Amino acid sequence: MKGVLLVNLGSPDSPTPKDVKPYLDEFLMDERVIDVPKWLRNVLVRGIILQTRPKKSAEAYSKIWWEEGSPLIIISERFAEKVRQKTDMPVALGMRYGSMSIRKALEELKEKDVDEVLLVPLYPHYAMSSYETVVVKTMEVQQEHFPEMQLTTMPAFYSSPDYIKVLSESIAEGLKDFEYDHILFSYHGIPERHIRKSDPTKFHCKIDGSCCKINSVAHHTCYRHQCYDTTELVKAYLGLPEDKVSSSFQSRLAGDPWLKPYTDYEFERLAKEGKKRLAVITPAFVSDCLETLEEIAMEGKEQFEEAGGEHYIHIPCLNDSEAWVSLMAQWVNKWESKETLPV
Repeated sequence: MKGVLLVNLGSPDSPTPKDVKPYLDEFLMDERVIDVPKWLRNVLVRGIILQTRPKKSAEAYSKIWWEEGSPLIIISERFAEKVRQKTDMPVALGMRYGSMSIRKALEELKEKDVDEVLLVPLYPHYAMSSYETVVVKTMEVQQEHFPEMQLTTMPAFYSSPDYIKVLSESIAEGLKDFEYDHILFSYHGIPERHIRKSDPTKFHCKIDGSCCKINSVAHHTCYRHQCYDTTELVKAYLGLPEDKVSSSFQSRLAGDPWLKPYTDYEFERLAKEGKKRLAVITPAFVSDCLETLEEIAMEGKEQFEEAGGEHYIHIPCLNDSEAWVSLMAQWVNKWESKETLPV
């Protein structure tokens, strides 16, 4: 029997330092998130970061925590349940990090006699620290605990026409009655070295402003190219003015250079250039989470207004919207009936 495994990022069990610390430990000790030798990762994460970060992160989680629990978990569960109602296949939900593990989700599918699994990383773009780590972890768990299962992985869907349509129409809905001066597409940031590491040619990705525009096999795994491509596709679909749209990258650790421009710097730049009315979109995520609800919707608004901006909106992620649920159900049902990848 065929079944579907949806995988999202994950969340601590509660917004307390006690629960945030083991979650951050699992996340930051992932070699695809902090890609340095294990001994150095141990020093950085357990010797330095985890000494102070859990308390700060717990405070941030407390700001966005819902009565039912973690927003990302609740939204993902609602999404999975709605997809489940639109397909005849079993649908399980797992998280890359935290107690709601991929192994538990595969066990759930096994109990329903599933032996062919469509893995759907809930990330539109390919990156070592998101899409790739989900695929690798799922393969490791499958091979160790469920060797009888066959695994098929859905490709990154950042440029799928159907996905761009759903994303664009969601953005259009969010922009209703808001006369913007500028729209900022803010993507999750990653270190520049991740782009070069993911380049199969080992020479194409120079991050020089032009390589993303030159056709290459490297684009299949180039997060930077895929983010800019998403912006351009949405801009074309909605007919957005060229001079009123830009892209940036949020969330970074000190040290090595990360993808630029940085979102927090853009808030200041745009406000000082006289952009008084700003709309911000976070298309690297399909579900609202700490990075969208606290960093962008709350902190971003403060940063923009402190720099002189006046009106600021954050357009929600696709979450469990009917159009997004229907598209995912369409994809998984195509895979079931045609035995082909849906995107």
